[in-house]
Amino acid sequence: MKTVTFHLPVFDGPLDLLLHLISKNKVNIYDIPIAGILEQYLEYIDQMREFDLDVAAEFVAMAAQLMVIKSKMLLPVYEDQEQDDPRAELVEALLEYQRFKEVGGYLGTRAELGRDLFVKPPETLEKKKQEYRYSADVLIAAIRSVLERSERRLPPPVSSFSGIVGRDPVPVGQKIEMLVHRFARQRVISLDAVILECQSRSEVVALFLAVLELSKVHKIVIDEDETGFSLSLAEESQWNS
Repeated sequence: MKTVTFHLPVFDGPLDLLLHLISKNKVNIYDIPIAGILEQYLEYIDQMREFDLDVAAEFVAMAAQLMVIKSKMLLPVYEDQEQDDPRAELVEALLEYQRFKEVGGYLGTRAELGRDLFVKPPETLEKKKQEYRYSADVLIAAIRSVLERSERRLPPPVSSFSGIVGRDPVPVGQKIEMLVHRFARQRVISLDAVILECQSRSEVVALFLAVLELSKVHKIVIDEDETGFSLSLAEESQWNS
C-alpha cells in the first residue's frame, strides 16, 4: 500500500498567509471579511499542527489579532459615535508588506540578469614613454617661423573675387521664363546641359532658384538616373506661353 504524501504550502509569515487567503478568495483588501478569513487562517494552523509542523509564535499572535478585530466588528455602532475601522491597521500592514514583496521580486529578477554573463577582465596596457630629442633652439626657431608667416599674411588679391562680385545679378524670373520656353519644345531637360550654358556663377544661382521654385509649385519634377539629374514636366502642369 502506497503512502499518501501531503504538501502544505510554506509562507514567510502571517502577513504572507493573509495575502494568499485574500487573493484566493478574491476579496478587496480594503474590505476584508474577517470572519471568513479567520476561519481559513485557523484551518491552516490546525493543518500545520496535524502534520507536526512547528507553528511560529507570530502566526498565533496574528490569529489572536484577527479574533480581536472580529470581536470589535461585532460590537454595536451608534450613529452619534464615530468609530474607526478596526481593520485599518491590519490593512495598512498588508499593503506595506505587499509593496516590499513586489520590490523584492523585482530585485530578485534584476540580480539574475547578469548571472550567466562572463566579462573579459581589462587588459593592462603598457605605457610607452615618448622621448623628444628637440632642443630649445629648434622649438624657438619653429615659433618664430609661425609668427613671421602670420605677420606676412595679406588679404587675397582682387583676381580671386573674379566671377563672384562686380557683375549684375541675374533675375530668377528670367531663368524661369527660359525653362518655360524649353518645356514648350521638349518635356524632359537635362539639368547638366542648362547649367553648362550659364556664363557666370550668378546665372547658375538664378537657375538653381528657378528650378526650386518650379518644383515647389509642382510644375516640374526632378529625377536622377545614371547620366545625372533631369527636369521633367509634371503630368498635370499646364504652361501659359
